[in-house]
Amino acid sequence: MKTPERRKAERVKLSLKASWEGILEQQEGEVTDLSTTGCFILTAHQVQRGELIRIEIGESLAIWGEVVYEIEEMGFALRFNAVGEDRERLAQLIEDAKKARKKSR
Repeated sequence: MKTPERRKAERVKLSLKASWEGILEQQEGEVTDLSTTGCFILTAHQVQRGELIRIEIGESLAIWGEVVYEIEEMGFALRFNAVGEDRERLAQLIEDAKKARKKSR
């Protein structure tokens, strides 16, 4: 049985290189799921639930988020704290990813 979707924002599956930094380390990872409210980052490095993370996606977007959950040796999910211009840039990145996906089909 499928569990009901709790997310309110539309998500897009993609593969974007990203760098992130938390309290203890600065690392790289891959964003594999993105919405205007959050993302999932593939990385083997550990974070703590509730930790504030700054993530840079591409060259123009740097955004803060809170770790919602983490899967050891796999990655973690962030809930963004984006407002204003950051949220607009995030929405544009998602639209660009959707268009690129349609073209590749």
